[in-house]
Amino acid sequence: MKLILLFFLSWPLLATAQNERFYQDQLCKGKKEFVLSDRTRVDCLTSTHAIEYDFAPKWAEAIGQSLGYAFETNKKAGIVLILKKQSDNKYWIKLNSIIDYYNLPVDVWKAEGY
Repeated sequence: MKLILLFFLSWPLLATAQNERFYQDQLCKGKKEFVLSDRTRVDCLTSTHAIEYDFAPKWAEAIGQSLGYAFETNKKAGIVLILKKQSDNKYWIKLNSIIDYYNLPVDVWKAEGY
């Protein structure tokens, strides 16, 4: 009975929780899940960018993945950082600060899910 009650109490949270694919489907204007020769997948490949979609706490991984995908595809690196709550803005600031500090060739966009 407690399990059923817990399920119904958490349903509003589950209903609003979205995965990366949701944001890809909403925002990608190119090929989704494009498979590279090494069998890794670019979240979104456009005519100009190889774009990695990631949730805010994974900002550092997104930098490496986007640069790797850009190298493999000869496109510009891009990151769509998904912010699920207001406090995730600290990751947006950190991501942009590091890109600016090291002058990294990465374009970034924000997807807010709150």
